[in-house]
Amino acid sequence: MQTKKLMLYFPECETEKPIVYHLVKDYDLIINIFRARVTPEDEGYLVLDVTGTEEHILQGSEYIRSLGIRIDGVNKGLIWDKDKCAQCGCCVPHCPTNALSIPDRRTMEIVFNTEECIECLSCIKVCPFGAVSSLF
Repeated sequence: MQTKKLMLYFPECETEKPIVYHLVKDYDLIINIFRARVTPEDEGYLVLDVTGTEEHILQGSEYIRSLGIRIDGVNKGLIWDKDKCAQCGCCVPHCPTNALSIPDRRTMEIVFNTEECIECLSCIKVCPFGAVSSLF
């Protein structure tokens, strides 16, 4: 068993289909949805963890792609811009997973660990410099 984080982009014609249902039922995958949104243009975005065997994850990914849905296995729906960050630390106490942290108290430099981020968006609300933003 392994887990992969995926960000999916659904074109307008695919937002009404029960895709997560098919991933669970037909490909024996465990799905944990972090964020989902359908825009006013009826495009859909979905960030999720997919857990299962490597073979089932590959088969499920091929199913998703066959529907014209774009899969991004690298990016998240959240972006931290180090250049905009003033290292004020406002975000750190609001991050429930310590994805934003200050590991070295001597430098007080903020570090963003994308693997720990669950995209709760708490950091966006408290950052006075707009260093954190959402792709959707």
